[in-house]
Amino acid sequence: MSKKAIIIGSGFSALAASCYLAKSGYNVHIFEKNETIGGRARQLKKEGFTFDIGPTWYWMPDVFERFFNDFGKHPSEYYSLQKLDPAYNVYFGEQDFISIGDSLEKICEAFEKEEPGSSKKLRSFIKSAENNYNVAIKDLVYRPGVSPLELITPQTIKKLGLFMSTIKRQVRSGFKNPRLAQILEFPVLFLGAKPSDTPAFYNFMNFADFGLGTWHPENGMYSVIQGIEKLAVELGVNIHTNATVSKILVEDRKAIGITVNNKEERADIVLSGADYHHSESLLDEKFRAYSESYWNKKTFAPSSLLFYVGFDKKLKNVVHHTLFFDVDFNKHANAIYDDPRWPEEPLFYASFPSITDDSAAPKGMEAGIFLIPLAPGIEDTEAVRAQYFDIIIERFERLTNQVVKNNIIFKESFCVNDFIKEYNSYKGNAYGMANTLLQTAFLRPKLKSKKVKNLFFTGQLTVPGPGVPPSLISGKLVAELISNQN
Repeated sequence: MSKKAIIIGSGFSALAASCYLAKSGYNVHIFEKNETIGGRARQLKKEGFTFDIGPTWYWMPDVFERFFNDFGKHPSEYYSLQKLDPAYNVYFGEQDFISIGDSLEKICEAFEKEEPGSSKKLRSFIKSAENNYNVAIKDLVYRPGVSPLELITPQTIKKLGLFMSTIKRQVRSGFKNPRLAQILEFPVLFLGAKPSDTPAFYNFMNFADFGLGTWHPENGMYSVIQGIEKLAVELGVNIHTNATVSKILVEDRKAIGITVNNKEERADIVLSGADYHHSESLLDEKFRAYSESYWNKKTFAPSSLLFYVGFDKKLKNVVHHTLFFDVDFNKHANAIYDDPRWPEEPLFYASFPSITDDSAAPKGMEAGIFLIPLAPGIEDTEAVRAQYFDIIIERFERLTNQVVKNNIIFKESFCVNDFIKEYNSYKGNAYGMANTLLQTAFLRPKLKSKKVKNLFFTGQLTVPGPGVPPSLISGKLVAELISNQN
């Protein structure tokens, strides 16, 4: 009889782990507290509009391909992809933006136009980033964070200086134009830390951006969740929704199951893909590996204030992904990491999936997603949400030279309180734990419990870190640990 594995949560890491465990012969059961699967990658449907509630960027297509290839499949068997051109636009002032195209050639042209001579430096920078990408994404991140020795390879020894320097120092030493520097520092935000706190080795994110491009899955990022769900079901995974787990059961320091919807469910393995801090709260205190003071001292990736907006007309002067960097980046970053508070002048990002995908909005209308990065744990009220919506919409109108306020059919918001309520997220973080030098690889919370046998964790707060591709990798790593111990 096959061993039974229970998985708490159904985000990318949990779904990935379920596929690998099922392939290894486990009888896998996923328990998701919400009505629909996907964790933070859920969907909002309203009045003919469809929004991705969580992730909206599809980067690192090779990681998705590697995942499906592990099962003899290809992403195209589960969802369709379109490469975006431009990948995104970055606004710095009124009708003043730089467009990032779908190839390095186009991006070099944009850089050269902004600063003559910069394209040569960009090619050299991206070549270095590609080399780091090959070391990191094709090797290092597929290691389980068990030992510091995992980081010591002939390739990483040569790059030791890149772990001691920072992204900001590296970028600013090569690019004096502040606008170009800011564009090169932007991808690091996906790692959840300031460029000044992120090791220069992580410039591999620039290759993910400029080298591999930005893609859109038809019908949105949720189609990727649905694709992995389909694969999981094909492999025999059992998925239970509306299933709230209230306790991880332990006997003789061994995980033996869970309490779900007030009933006991026994298993040989318990794996939590829920927020790590919350997962440990399901244990008696003596079985928790990390104290409240431990979590409180960690640098968390930002939370977000999100708005999902239905417009009754098509918008102009924007592309699918549009960034608004017309205010001081450092002041906003300070309000997230150094002196947590609501930013006076927030940077923000907007996504208009209906520009690319007709399924996102009724004909002649536009679906808009607006995001402001925030400090986790910040006070979240309806009044503040409304205030910040007015701030960014006024700026949006001015920067893109159009009036849209009167064309809003509806708006829904999602912020700190919702991240806590919907995902049991620590302090309402949106992206997990930041990838700073002291929170990298073996220095992150462990995939395997240090105190309870047969208890494991996966997701953005453990190895390898925040983001959708790392979550898929996290699911693989933990499944391998489980399979290798049995």
